[in-house]
Amino acid sequence: MSLVHDHEQTMPKGALASALVLVGTAIALTALVKVGVLSREAIPAAARTEAHVAPAVVRQLTFTDRGDGAVVVRDVSTGETVRVLVDGVPGNGFVRGVMRGMARERHIRGVGMAPPFTLTLWKNGTLSLDDKATGRSIELGSFGPDNRAAFAALLPGGAA
Repeated sequence: MSLVHDHEQTMPKGALASALVLVGTAIALTALVKVGVLSREAIPAAARTEAHVAPAVVRQLTFTDRGDGAVVVRDVSTGETVRVLVDGVPGNGFVRGVMRGMARERHIRGVGMAPPFTLTLWKNGTLSLDDKATGRSIELGSFGPDNRAAFAALLPGGAA
């Protein structure tokens, strides 16, 4: 019986080589984009502008916290309560989470919740939420169809 142990931990050479190739590829692609050899992925708002895509439906909305934890969504132009977002209803958690992030951005910039948010369904089917007060824009289709539908339900007639 030998009391000599080998505690050296080695990484398999194949795994190390794969990791180095991955890091090298990421750095090379980033450099190629920076110097203009490869183009950046399109920015949706810029792509819509370039393609002259017009809005199909636009709604100005405010989101107000209620004492019981619910969030009241109102249409600015009509004053109508569009929806009351309460916990436990499918889709409400996503909308509330997005709006928490938007509110945090406004708080950081010293902007209150009074200015409305713009929810836009575009003629090409994309859906965006814009905050003119901070310049932030969110493409809602990138979160999947169920989460997109949670916001689309806030449009007149639940369009799209």
